[in-house]
Amino acid sequence: MAVAFTEIQETIRMVQMESLDIRTVTMGISLRDCADSDFKKVQENVYNKITTYAANLKPVAEQVEKEYGIPIINKRISITPIAEILGNHTPKEAVELAKTLDQAAKKVGVDFIGGFSALVHKGITKGDQTLLDALPEALSVTERVCASVSIGTTRTGINMDAVKQLGTIIKETAENTKDNSSIGCAKFVAFCNPVEDNPFMAGAFHGAGEGEAVLSVGVSGPGVVLNALKRYPDVDLGEVSDIIKKTAFKITRAGELLGREVAKRLDVPFGIMDLSLAPTNAMNDSVAEILEEIGLERVGTHGTIAALALMNDAVKKGGAMASSYVGGLSGAFIPVSEDNGMIKGIEDNSLTLSKLEAMTCVCSVGLDMIALTGDVSPETLSAIIADEAAIGMINKKTTAVRVIPVIGKTEGDTVEFGGLLGRAPVMGVNPFSSAKMIQRGGRIPAPLQALIN
Repeated sequence: MAVAFTEIQETIRMVQMESLDIRTVTMGISLRDCADSDFKKVQENVYNKITTYAANLKPVAEQVEKEYGIPIINKRISITPIAEILGNHTPKEAVELAKTLDQAAKKVGVDFIGGFSALVHKGITKGDQTLLDALPEALSVTERVCASVSIGTTRTGINMDAVKQLGTIIKETAENTKDNSSIGCAKFVAFCNPVEDNPFMAGAFHGAGEGEAVLSVGVSGPGVVLNALKRYPDVDLGEVSDIIKKTAFKITRAGELLGREVAKRLDVPFGIMDLSLAPTNAMNDSVAEILEEIGLERVGTHGTIAALALMNDAVKKGGAMASSYVGGLSGAFIPVSEDNGMIKGIEDNSLTLSKLEAMTCVCSVGLDMIALTGDVSPETLSAIIADEAAIGMINKKTTAVRVIPVIGKTEGDTVEFGGLLGRAPVMGVNPFSSAKMIQRGGRIPAPLQALIN
């Protein structure tokens, strides 16, 4: 009884004082049966299926969080990559379908719907190219639609023809939304080795290996981990790992409890727990501050990658012990605009774009929510994507790029995105050109790591 009471007290403290929350419950919905040669029929099928399956997602999640006392911050939907059902439809029709997705998301009250996506890591189909052509406008005329493109995997290599297109697409999207801090780019991710069950935006999509509908959960909890470490300021690094591991176990157990209850009430299968530590702009809810508590004067200094590797590994070990259904990305996110510690590191010249890139070798994803100067060239954007994809390809891990060239802003400026997306200092890029390499196109062949059979 004493142990149970202590655990109850710990949970109350984590919620009230340490910013414990469930970052998202995400319903994945297959749209593969929505394809039709009649575009109006496609729109009707998509809208009806989403609004039927997800009709009660928001009210059920809100009821569960009220009953259990743990906030569920976002309610989201992921769908079959839209390129797979576009067939011979036109880019204009693809934009209209994005609007349909936006309307469906608003109807059911979710924060975002992810899956306006294409998987082109080995080649580009008609439907894929249609989606690519539609992306800049689609991201500009919708509010809740998120998009992603897979341009590489360890098994296939990197499709540099697609990478070349993405630089232009990102720049056009930035121009289209320049009156709103180029916010359209915040809803787009370029992936290497994407996973099919990621509940986090902007990269979520419902993969081909998933069922008709599923409910997955993304936890959060940097504040809980930070406060746990503060209670043990002088222990060695082995003990630091153990503290993080035990804390991640508790966070995961709480998240799975709520996720399974939401899934049960919606009568859909429970999918996975994504263990990723996802920061917010709330005080003491920062991944960077965890690294600093481990012993760095400021994130980005020497030792940052080692501390991040320790933390990421401990989170996975603790979470995997707590749940048999761990999936998604599971590790640590380092989105600059959403993490006060990361922002301060850049402002203090401790954290650079190159260091962020190096950190992605050992963390959950990649370059995330980074504001760049508005004059960055499409070729440089493509080269940044290629570098990050190479890290993922060689290391057999998921990497991603979500960068925002903010039109009209220069290095040292600050841009406000608002809400969960926060604010970010604008970073500069290497002034030397990568244009010739990007213009070559073709494919970077799969590495030796692909030969694992």
